[in-house]
Amino acid sequence: MLVHSKTGRWAAWSLFGLLFLPLFALPLLVVVAASFSTHWSGAFPSGPTTGNYASAVRGESLQALTTSLVTAVVASLLALTVGSWAALAAAGLKKRGKRALDALFVLPVAVPSVVVGLAVLVAFSKPPLLLNGTSSIVILAHTVLVTAFAYQSVSAAIIRLDPAYEQAAASLGARPAYVLWRVRLPLLLPSLTAAAGLCFALSMGELSATMMLYPPDWMPLPVRIFTATDRGSLFSGSAVAVVLMATTLLVLLAVSRIRTRATYR
Repeated sequence: MLVHSKTGRWAAWSLFGLLFLPLFALPLLVVVAASFSTHWSGAFPSGPTTGNYASAVRGESLQALTTSLVTAVVASLLALTVGSWAALAAAGLKKRGKRALDALFVLPVAVPSVVVGLAVLVAFSKPPLLLNGTSSIVILAHTVLVTAFAYQSVSAAIIRLDPAYEQAAASLGARPAYVLWRVRLPLLLPSLTAAAGLCFALSMGELSATMMLYPPDWMPLPVRIFTATDRGSLFSGSAVAVVLMATTLLVLLAVSRIRTRATYR
């Protein structure tokens, strides 16, 4: 830590606890408590039960979780492919060209996600690319929204790469394609897995653009949570939210382990 004295460390941890608990931990703990409750007693949920999870892990909720997982995985893979390719291409551009490409990829996150949803809806509601009413339009919107994060993560990693490895491979006669696949991409693997995890988490929690685009047979879990709480089913909606949080955390932990192994290869 930057604070070396014992008193300073205690003060720093105390300040962290005072800020972290009410701003981050407490709201999540309330959601977890509500998922095990049947009614409110004053300012706190009460009436302990596990019945809310009976509907949260089966039927329409389970289908919505599967929809979210498929959407997030496909969108993350597409975003990682496009973002990584663009970042590699941008590394070879001049300063002005790189700035233009940076602005192009950052644009979807510089505007509200509902604007991106509207843009995708307008663009793909008529031939020749008629995607409105299909699952593809939801996946496309998620891909557009998360690609910027993949692009930025990989771009930052490329800047930190030591060019000596590529130069050594090239001096030994390796072709550019070989250098890319056997030298550059393996060095970028930790950043690629981190970018994939970030894209997955963002896609799993996306709501605003999804609300404008999802067809009835492709309802992601955040929409399911919103509709449940909007109808007044706060406690069952909280249970579904806990399932969403737990699933996302498990996937991120798995990605983190893969990233750790890639770092020490």
